[in-house]
Amino acid sequence: MEFQYSKKIDPNVYETDGLGYGIPLRMHKDQGEEIKGTLRAQRDWTKYVQPVHGYHGNLGDPYSFLCVTVPECLPDRLELISYANEYAFLYDDWMETFDLKHDSSETTGFLETFGAGALDSKIDPKARPEKRLQAQLLSEMMAKDPKRAITTMKAWARFVQSAAKTRSAPFETLDEYMPARAVDAGELIWFGTLTFGMALTIPDHELDLCMKLARPAYVALGLANDLYSWEKERSAAIRAGQDYVFNAIWVIMKERSIDEEEAKEVCREETIKAISTYCHTLEETRNDFSLSRDLRAYLEAVLLSYIGNLVWSIYCPRYRDF
Repeated sequence: MEFQYSKKIDPNVYETDGLGYGIPLRMHKDQGEEIKGTLRAQRDWTKYVQPVHGYHGNLGDPYSFLCVTVPECLPDRLELISYANEYAFLYDDWMETFDLKHDSSETTGFLETFGAGALDSKIDPKARPEKRLQAQLLSEMMAKDPKRAITTMKAWARFVQSAAKTRSAPFETLDEYMPARAVDAGELIWFGTLTFGMALTIPDHELDLCMKLARPAYVALGLANDLYSWEKERSAAIRAGQDYVFNAIWVIMKERSIDEEEAKEVCREETIKAISTYCHTLEETRNDFSLSRDLRAYLEAVLLSYIGNLVWSIYCPRYRDF
């Protein structure tokens, strides 16, 4: 992959807690666009859905989420994907307040934002406020890149519906949990973010292969994220009255009857195992010219997303101040 919009960060100035696997961290050169998109999303959510108080999403110092997870985003799309991702964080935090074990009219209405009308960019003034914001977002994306906007929103809709089902019941084993965590970590939504942000097109005949090749990276990304989001998610589960936490630490503790620190060590080991597998896969595909250029670029981008997400998770206010 050619690097045009990002700079490599000196590995001596950030921590990876032993999970970096030697992967270089890169950061987009225009952090201002991420700040602009993030704050716009927060203002819109406050105005139309509910006030944002004591909340942290994309932004961090010195590492903000999109700048380190999509460092090669096209400059004119960074503000838009930052808005989209901040919306996703706000939506996800609100979804954590629902008891997904039991359907309710509020839960159903909330999830309908990404239901059958997810690809309708017409703004219905009678729709739920979060649905109106989603339609507005789709309209802006369509104006920029119609084909990839549709691909992104389809992936996002599948993600939300799948994540809601995935989180509705606890997992008994880590082997059951990891594939579900890959989906919840954003295997679908992140496919849309990367392809839209970097203007990539994965040919239809490569889509299944793309998902298969990238799966270990999403498992690693999800497990690493679980390590740092554990306290926040446990707290959210308690507030929602849930008797389980959708997090690898909880699953490992229950499955193996071990304490929290032991479970975290198992999670670290599984993270390294998954990212090691992915790096090996990437070495094999990097110069495989039977694969499309955009598929190879996507797989490289996912690797940068892993290290970016890891470093952001370690430093971000989202998981440190909640």
